Amino acid sequence: MKLIVNGKSVDFPGNLSVGEARARYKPDADLCIVNGFPTPDGQALRDGDVLSLIVKGRAPSAEECEALLVSRHTPGVHAKLKAGRVAVCGLGGLGSSIAMHLARCGVGNLLLIDYDVVEPSNLNRQQYFVSQIGMRKTDALRQLVGMANPYVQVQTQAVRLDADNIPALLAGWNIVVEAFDDAACKAELVQTCLERLPGTRVVSGSGMAGYGSANAIESKRVFQNLYVCGDGTSAARPGQGLMAPRVAVCAGHQANLALRLLLGLEEP
Repeated sequence: MKLIVNGKSVDFPGNLSVGEARARYKPDADLCIVNGFPTPDGQALRDGDVLSLIVKGRAPSAEECEALLVSRHTPGVHAKLKAGRVAVCGLGGLGSSIAMHLARCGVGNLLLIDYDVVEPSNLNRQQYFVSQIGMRKTDALRQLVGMANPYVQVQTQAVRLDADNIPALLAGWNIVVEAFDDAACKAELVQTCLERLPGTRVVSGSGMAGYGSANAIESKRVFQNLYVCGDGTSAARPGQGLMAPRVAVCAGHQANLALRLLLGLEEP
């Protein structure tokens, strides 16, 4: 019988429990994860199971690290996500969070696009840190993605997107996530993708300002290749700024929708 242990295929006899496998393959492990789920020592292992044995507080090898990430993403699901290609356009409160969610989920290829730099007023809702002030957002976010999941292939474009360069820059990216603050930029990106990049799925955000109920934020399929996340109404204005929790909720919707599309699932 075959068992995958920390990324390596090993032969094992029948009637082997998780605890016995721990003792055999990594006796100092603190945590056992079987097929993506923490599992007690008494559970029997089956042919083809994926077992990750984790020693808390110790950095694993590169091979083990990727195997551990795979184990938590769920075998099978991870393979589809690793082959995925997602472009994130706009790396502010929405885009920086979306990119980090996708990286942590194991999406293998990300294109990060933004022409701006990190500045102090970004820190109330965006993923950046004080030490990154003045860096291009593309460089700062590439750095953060690499710290979270070094196995993601990250490309960057520090440019302002418009109808002239969108087709060339986004060709070949099957999912485009729109994460701009400016309404005109949102409209231009969505319209250009739908008209000039047939087959591209666009996941847009609209309405996440303030501190209203998070339950008002939802995901909808608007057209065949256009999906919108948000409450559709709460724009930033005096007295109603963009605040981290509600922006993060909308970013979570957009990232989750991108994952669903990569896995072949559709919103109704």
